[in-house]
Amino acid sequence: MKIEKIIKPVLIWLPSIVISLFYLSNAIEKIFYSNQLDKVVTNSTVMIMVGIILLAVTVLFLINKTIIWGTTILVLYMILTVFIHMYRGKPFEVTILIAMCTIFAAYLRMPNLFHRKKA
Repeated sequence: MKIEKIIKPVLIWLPSIVISLFYLSNAIEKIFYSNQLDKVVTNSTVMIMVGIILLAVTVLFLINKTIIWGTTILVLYMILTVFIHMYRGKPFEVTILIAMCTIFAAYLRMPNLFHRKKA
C-alpha cells in the first residue's frame, strides 16, 4: 500500500515532465539560438518572444490550477507548428504526436477536466 502511494504520483506526473522537457528545450533553443536561418520567422526578436511565451505556457501546464490553459495554448502552438511543417514540406507526424501526448499528459493529471458534466 505504501509503495502504491509513491509510484502512482510518479507515474501520473512522468508524461507531463517528459513533455515539459521537450517544450523547455524548444523554448531555450528559440531564446538562445534565435538567428537560425531555416525558420519561417527570420526576425530574432519574434523568436525570442515566442521562446519566452513558450516558457511561461509550460509553467502554466505544470501548475494544476492552470493546466487547462497551458494545455490549450501548447496544443494550439503545436497545431500551428504542424501547419508550418506541412507548408515547408517537412515531416509533421511527430509534431502531431507531441500535441496528442500533451493532451494525454494533462488527462492523466486531471481526468475530471475531460469528462462531460451531466445536467
